[in-house]
Amino acid sequence: MTTIRLLAFFLGAASLHAADNTATLDRTATGGVAVKVDGKPFASYVIDQANKPYLWPIHGPTGKQMTRAYPMQEVPYENKEQRDHPHHRGITFGCESIGHAPWKFPDNFNGMTGDEKHTGGGDTWHERATFEEFMKTPKSALLGKQRIPLLGSIKHREFTELKAEGGKAVIKETLDYLDPAGQRYLSEERRLTFQVIGGMWAIDFDQDLIASDGAVTLYDRKDAGLYIRVPASMAVDSKLGGKIINSNGLTNGDAWGKTASWCDYNGPVEGEHLGIAMLNHPGSFRYPTGWHVRSYGLFTANPFASRSYDKSNPRADFELKAGERVKLRHRFLFHQGDEKAAKIAEAFEAYAK
Repeated sequence: MTTIRLLAFFLGAASLHAADNTATLDRTATGGVAVKVDGKPFASYVIDQANKPYLWPIHGPTGKQMTRAYPMQEVPYENKEQRDHPHHRGITFGCESIGHAPWKFPDNFNGMTGDEKHTGGGDTWHERATFEEFMKTPKSALLGKQRIPLLGSIKHREFTELKAEGGKAVIKETLDYLDPAGQRYLSEERRLTFQVIGGMWAIDFDQDLIASDGAVTLYDRKDAGLYIRVPASMAVDSKLGGKIINSNGLTNGDAWGKTASWCDYNGPVEGEHLGIAMLNHPGSFRYPTGWHVRSYGLFTANPFASRSYDKSNPRADFELKAGERVKLRHRFLFHQGDEKAAKIAEAFEAYAK
């Protein structure tokens, strides 16, 4: 066990609670990592239960669970309507279409047989269960037959660092992106930093995507990026008071597909009004990012889409040449109250610096 000190500190001119917090970093029985603050669960990093690693469960500063439980766990307070999209696991990252040219998905899947020859790449956004469990009609069954052969994976290779660092818990990891045949076409260096900032529990999710095995193309798709599935009661569609708002003041459905420095999703969770903010660092690829954020509870920072957001935009396919890398930099803040009470705008300014 590695025990570290996490220090709450002043953010801008705002007066914050000054307190010391003790965090622990433990390896789990299945090889992942669990983080606690003052003996209370913060987040667990799972590396072996899906086609990509994910963080779940995740708790905020009041102890409430800050993501949907499904599909990892079925709980009575998540109704049938919230048990959709089984690939929405806690916090995770995936891309529907990355590969060596000319590997790509067509805009329209009709007529595709699944027998097309590709030169590498794969869909790491979805999972097999996406198409097997939720595609019941004949038309959907055909779509599933077309899509399952295209599924790839993001595999944990090794932890390169697990340690205390200046009052922060740090997990550094190397991952391999594998095509449906198990061949690597991309690598990633990932750094997760857990800390307490002004009473908010924070996770920095820093990623370098590396063209380690030749040039790849990151295709213009809406289903791509870093995402969290918010608690069912927080979702706008649950009609219990949930709200989406971005740094430009756009709310709910108007925030979808729009670029912004940050976005916040807040609403009721077990009798409290809580929130989740995602901040996009100015040094991140294509800052400010577009937000694939939905009223049913999906919350995604996706800089890869353009035409997928708006058909009047040009395609934003991006070639990453051999040996080059794309840097993605984001911060999650789990907070009490809405975005104003949590001073998310000020938190972004501090993060940007």
